[in-house]
Amino acid sequence: MLMHSIVFATGNSNKIAEVSQLLDGKIDIQSLGDIGCEETLPETSATIAGNASEKAWYVHKNYKVNCFSEDTGLEVEALNGEPGVYSARYAGPAHDDEANMSLLLANMKGEEDRRARFHTVIALIIDGKEHQFEGVVEGQIIHHKKGNQGFGYDPIFMPDGYNRTFAQMSSEEKSSISHRGQAVQKLVAFLKGKV
Repeated sequence: MLMHSIVFATGNSNKIAEVSQLLDGKIDIQSLGDIGCEETLPETSATIAGNASEKAWYVHKNYKVNCFSEDTGLEVEALNGEPGVYSARYAGPAHDDEANMSLLLANMKGEEDRRARFHTVIALIIDGKEHQFEGVVEGQIIHHKKGNQGFGYDPIFMPDGYNRTFAQMSSEEKSSISHRGQAVQKLVAFLKGKV
């Protein structure tokens, strides 16, 4: 089946731009707004993979489109994997990046073990079948924010093997090594076979 466009079940324009860049214009990425989906997508699963799947199936069933959704969590060793599935709403339902980072840094105060990982799962639904793609990047939570690129926890996450945070990298550099970049590369390889 040839594919010319697909819906990315997100309202986050940063994520749409990141994925569109990786697809090289071969497939048009549509947003939820493009298909008239204004409602908040359900995220009731206790796992990142479960949330990605739940959102994608919701859009597929209600809007009859091929689509994909992703869910990403920051998992901090010293906090038993928190914030994990609650990363976007760690400090409350407002999805406030600054508040989330401040709360995380406060909860990490005095912790020597700064190990953390970003974990992304993409759930793709094409013709009623689900495919999942995963990406993980290991790193550290630093003590103070550095950089002004990116979004989310990027200013306090330094990937292993680098002396800069994600927020100090260009979007191209971040995408080449990041959790979402890894998962999207797998998605892109799959979708390019459909073009």
